[in-house]
Amino acid sequence: MLVSPKSVFAGALAALIAAPALAADVNLYSYRQPELLKPLTDAFTEETGINVNVAYLNKGMVERLNAEGKRSPADLVLTVDISRLSAVVDAGLTQPVHSDVLAANVPAAFHDPEGHWWGLTTRARVVYASKDRIKPGEVTTYEDLADPKWKGRICTRSGTHAYNVALTAAYLHHHGEEATKTWLEGVKANLARKPQGNDRAQVKAIWAGECDIAIGNTYYMGEMLEDPEQKEWAESVNIVFPVFENGGAHVNISGVAMTKYAPNKENALKLMEFLSSPKAQKIYAEANHEYPIAPGSEPGDLVKSWGSFTADSVNLMDLAKLRPAALKLTETVDFDG
Repeated sequence: MLVSPKSVFAGALAALIAAPALAADVNLYSYRQPELLKPLTDAFTEETGINVNVAYLNKGMVERLNAEGKRSPADLVLTVDISRLSAVVDAGLTQPVHSDVLAANVPAAFHDPEGHWWGLTTRARVVYASKDRIKPGEVTTYEDLADPKWKGRICTRSGTHAYNVALTAAYLHHHGEEATKTWLEGVKANLARKPQGNDRAQVKAIWAGECDIAIGNTYYMGEMLEDPEQKEWAESVNIVFPVFENGGAHVNISGVAMTKYAPNKENALKLMEFLSSPKAQKIYAEANHEYPIAPGSEPGDLVKSWGSFTADSVNLMDLAKLRPAALKLTETVDFDG
């Protein structure tokens, strides 16, 4: 059963709460659009006979789970960005999951050491570079974005957005507070315009000649190429995978966690293990233009065409702990001002 994002969500959620836990069901709360998950849930149901009920939440997952308490029908939460996963964990709304299958499929850097969340796919925070105005090799590191040579040439969305805060947290992890503050000030000084819009809007700005490089997530390239209006924007840029001077490319994840009061715990574990499998990760990564993380799995042909990279090895939970400090530094330098 697929729950509509808006019009029927309230009714569907009420039905989930009112109904007793069913042996052949598992209930999933997600910030991801249901249509993006349908290929996965259909494959799981076909393989196991277990029905997946998906409730899409635009926001407020922690508040929803807190309000429902022990009555919550949710078995699992699935979302993007380590900050959203860690928020559910930090609120005490998850339980640790230990599974040999999950441990074999998910590298240590992409799951909580205590088992409260498990990564499924990754996306890299990259540089979109104008094909016409940027030569290969001109930008290679995140540190380089603060170089005065880029003055008036960089576009980005708000520095306080979760994606950019995660990148700043990674910089803080590698370089410490003072160096991170200096870097943020340098990047701000190089902006072509006030931070605004989403990641796609930055690519549009490059296409329009407003800037030469921008910071964004890899999967937006796939989404733009599928949109007739935005395809021309995407085709005006190359993807560049910067690295930290003492590390790799910054990545974030989509991930899954079992709720504290999961009523269908056994089925929920089966779904978690399925989602981590090479088969499911291939489906998910191709549908969302992301990178699967299970050993031996490969991205889709389009994603593969963007090139390969070495992901930074820091555990994302360590970065999640640095997010408050990263956000404070971003606000201290008035990055969006």
